[in-house]
Amino acid sequence: MLNELLTKDTIQYRDIDHLNWQEAIKVAAMPLIKNGSILPRYVESMIKISLKEGPYFNIGPEVVLAHARPTDGSNGIALALLKTKKDVCLINDQHPAKLWFVLAANDNQSHLMVIKELMQLLTDKKRVDLLLNAENKQSIEKIIVEGVGK
Repeated sequence: MLNELLTKDTIQYRDIDHLNWQEAIKVAAMPLIKNGSILPRYVESMIKISLKEGPYFNIGPEVVLAHARPTDGSNGIALALLKTKKDVCLINDQHPAKLWFVLAANDNQSHLMVIKELMQLLTDKKRVDLLLNAENKQSIEKIIVEGVGK
């Protein structure tokens, strides 16, 4: 399922200076807005959650998994990834990140397989290192496809 959601249309690589964490979430979510998986208010909800709850979207070293409630503007299961060349700090300097995932779901259960596959990928240190060092969209897509089911 992961390789069906993370494709050339939902993966981005950016070498942008001076990007802040709110902009990183917005950029990461753009493919999902474009394909109708989420509404713009979903992005605003993710930002509000971060402002209220702190950096709990930071799920591992240099990895963010941003999400909101299905009722905040999700139209189904979707996943996007923004890989930044430079660290962008989530909320504060203690939470630098280069991998910005955005997850959307239509209920509290249907996305669990996506989470499972994503966690399998993100617990593979070699693949995470490859993702963190990738310098183009094609490399990122290849790393993800090769990581599914391992």
